[in-house]
Amino acid sequence: HVYGGLLTSIMRMVFLLYAEDQGLLPKDAVWVRNYAVAGLHKRLRDDAALNPDTMDQRYGAWAALLALFRIVHNGGGHGAIRLPGRKGQLFDPDAYPFLEGRPAGSRHDPAQKIDAPKVSDGCLYRVLEGLLVLDGERLSYRALDVEQIGSVYEAMMGYVVERMPGRSFAVRLRRKGIPGFIFVDLDEMLAQPAAKRAKWLEEAASCKLTGAATAALEGATTSDEVFAALERRVSEATPRVLPAGALVLQPGEERRRSGSHYTPRELTQPIVRTTLRPILEALGPRPTPKQILDLKVCDPAMGSGAFLVEACRQLAEALVAAWETHGETPEIPPDEDALLHAKRLIAQRCLYGVDKNPFAVNLAKLSLWLVTLARDHPFTFVDHALRHGDSLVGLTRDQIRRFHWDVGSSEPLPLLEGVAAAADTARGHREALEGMGDDDEEGKRAELARADAALAEARLAGDLVVSAFFSGERGKDRAHRLAEMRPMLDRVRDGDPAPAQAVAADLRRGKHVLPPFHWEIEFPEAFGRDKPGFDAIVGNPPFAGKNTVIAGNRAAYPDWLKAVHEESHGNADLVAHFFRRAFGLLSPGGAFGLIATNTVGQGDTRATGLRWICKHGGTIYDATRRRKWPGESAAVVVSVVHVVHGPHPGRALLDGRPVKEITAFLFHTGGHDDPAALMVNAGLSFVGSYVLGMGFTFDDTETDGVATPVAEMRRLIETNPRNREVIFPYIGGEEVNTSPTHAHHRYVINFGERSEEECRRNWPELMAIVEEKVKPERMGNNREGY
Repeated sequence: HVYGGLLTSIMRMVFLLYAEDQGLLPKDAVWVRNYAVAGLHKRLRDDAALNPDTMDQRYGAWAALLALFRIVHNGGGHGAIRLPGRKGQLFDPDAYPFLEGRPAGSRHDPAQKIDAPKVSDGCLYRVLEGLLVLDGERLSYRALDVEQIGSVYEAMMGYVVERMPGRSFAVRLRRKGIPGFIFVDLDEMLAQPAAKRAKWLEEAASCKLTGAATAALEGATTSDEVFAALERRVSEATPRVLPAGALVLQPGEERRRSGSHYTPRELTQPIVRTTLRPILEALGPRPTPKQILDLKVCDPAMGSGAFLVEACRQLAEALVAAWETHGETPEIPPDEDALLHAKRLIAQRCLYGVDKNPFAVNLAKLSLWLVTLARDHPFTFVDHALRHGDSLVGLTRDQIRRFHWDVGSSEPLPLLEGVAAAADTARGHREALEGMGDDDEEGKRAELARADAALAEARLAGDLVVSAFFSGERGKDRAHRLAEMRPMLDRVRDGDPAPAQAVAADLRRGKHVLPPFHWEIEFPEAFGRDKPGFDAIVGNPPFAGKNTVIAGNRAAYPDWLKAVHEESHGNADLVAHFFRRAFGLLSPGGAFGLIATNTVGQGDTRATGLRWICKHGGTIYDATRRRKWPGESAAVVVSVVHVVHGPHPGRALLDGRPVKEITAFLFHTGGHDDPAALMVNAGLSFVGSYVLGMGFTFDDTETDGVATPVAEMRRLIETNPRNREVIFPYIGGEEVNTSPTHAHHRYVINFGERSEEECRRNWPELMAIVEEKVKPERMGNNREGY
């Protein structure tokens, strides 16, 4: 909650700075001087120049910002300075009451006196400097693309709020890719044995000490002595020592683990254009405005909304062209032009997005608000279309009706026969809100609430099924748990949804939250059409291999993916499952364009994703196998793949060159199937044994001191010739890649299937080596699977 409040505060300031530089807020001198964020920055900069030593003992700037946030949300002003109420969640004072010093759950009362938290002017000055100044130059938000706001998402995804148990201080973080500092527990460090403090600090904060600094830290007994030992490694960005129980912002592994990347316009623009091309061509040379506004475009891992922003631009241009072609240009409000009015309509009626991170959903809303911002209108209403959830975990209508993830082993429950009718009811409310005027924000929220109420029972049923699957390790356990869930449905129908709601809430709590997203009921206007599904899907799904998927999700997550995507492999990268999900969400004739790792056309990832898609009605019509990521991340190489659900009439393009077809291997010929294994080659090679600990080896080229010298091996064999029975030549990737004859220079101890007792009796010297060099490493591995 605190993290959300912090991120929301930053997003509010970013929005206001963008709106000010775009000329969408008043330019009156009174406003600029007394209300504008840029004006506040100027006042704080002047104060800092005159009174640098007292900035952190002065307050007032935060209260000024709170007043500005209220005006933006509610509207107001005086004289010639009037603002429309923007509404929306971003500036809602009740979203994070603690920002105003109000207790959690309290409602905003205009007559209530606010006791604002004491955020120092120095703190806000540093924040605004970070948002407005780069290398000594004032940033112009007018020159920024909306997509570049996504860099906020990329940076903030790397942090979490933690409560430190003891006194804490910050040290500079030197780990590559994560700038800034990290907090360490001072009391815990001082409680370590003196000789282990340096190692503890290195493990806790990647802060490595040498020589005199190590000795000084070993002898430290007070915080001042610790700081003297660490010298410049102590960060000056925060107070030197925070009291026990303080909340701190810590760098974490979230961004690297989830594979989230800010996608620049250099990528989104061509991908969206190529994805929309067959969709728009299918509408004919003169598409009508209604045909354009009936299109449904989705990003299933939207992040900061970069792809949706680009789709908004391109569809708006198509809509304006259709208005002009058919002479149907509507009356344009005085604060908009035709293109901006088209963007607002497209954003509200054509664009959809889902993300597992709730803060990404808010940032995507901000991105669409910025690209559709009109001077005198509220934010474009997109709450119904940009939703929080796990795109890969959810059920179809049929699965919900059958109350099972496997429709082939279950029958529809009479209790859930109303799922389709509930979805149709929700569709009516959602389509009604799309037809409301821009200023009727309250009416739209009411219609969305009615739609959600109509779907409440179906949502709960779906969540119960998902919970049953993730509650067991085997099919029998899951079936038993599902049977236990069944009576909860009866209680929901009888007006007692509390037990089912508790189960659904449990999915959304804990270290690995799991918010199911049941696509066909959540977006009924897309799946209740004659051609159900989305016309286009675009995006940059998270990059994650098997181990990352396991580490970053609940235990049964890989099992779920294999259960819902037939013929899939557990070693496939996560992107293959996003390809499968995207293909399953397309309407007939629809197309997707997705970024992937360049493994998408290889091995188990190809077999799980593109192979299955190409053999079940999908056609790859455009693919780029290797493209460097623009900008500083040029070392990252990705693939871009476009697939249409059905045949593609024209020639395909592979790396920009026309080809007759593109196979699942991202090649111009050869078919989609796996290569056939030749029986004549059976038994020629095998993977061998995995040596889980290089302490098993004898190697004169290894420099880390883990392996034992080959001379010692020879001495052991001479002393006890039986040692030769369990010492073997060791050939690994190093030998295969460097020696034409695969000559070995290493040896390995391999006890095979013998018991520990037998090994101690027959080869005590070799067991001693293993106990010294392998056992400590094994004992330090705390993975649950071991």
